[in-house]
Amino acid sequence: MIIYLHGFRSAPASLKATALKRHMAARGLAKRFWCEQLPVSPGAAIARIEDEIARARAAFPECAPTLVGSSLGGYYATWLAERHDLRAVLVNPAVLAALSLEPWLGWQDNLYTGERFELTRAHLDELRAIEVPRISRPHNFWLLVETGDEVLDYRDAVAKYAGARQTVLEGGDHGFSRWHDYLDDILAFAGLQ
Repeated sequence: MIIYLHGFRSAPASLKATALKRHMAARGLAKRFWCEQLPVSPGAAIARIEDEIARARAAFPECAPTLVGSSLGGYYATWLAERHDLRAVLVNPAVLAALSLEPWLGWQDNLYTGERFELTRAHLDELRAIEVPRISRPHNFWLLVETGDEVLDYRDAVAKYAGARQTVLEGGDHGFSRWHDYLDDILAFAGLQ
């Protein structure tokens, strides 16, 4: 099972989520993919994801779910992987989410749904509450970053996930331009191939 966690201002309709969903469906794995719109509140998002982790473990007891998180979704995936001893693929992850999102306080538009939402200081406090200072199981993580990320400094992620499997690609962007090149490898990491 893959649980895909989208980023800030993103949605299940994102290019990465839809590409992975299609890729899995083409391989008969449609029922092993989950991605829903996450609540703006980090606390509510974590609760919703934890419900899905429990459901996935019950539905597919032979294989623990794998988290795939992009940007803010990577921040969530880090905390959840540590808490539940899960594997996680982190794609240009937010490492210092509360600090990175502080300039975004106020009203925002979701890039895919157009929905308006407000990012508040309470949300930043919720992010600080789930910060993982240091990963304890590097073998559970695979970091995918591109050095051309225009939103986040990839070097922060390289340092944070020291000891983990890392794929650092020159160029690219925050959207991770070479996503399609890694879909089969992600399925293998998740134990689905």
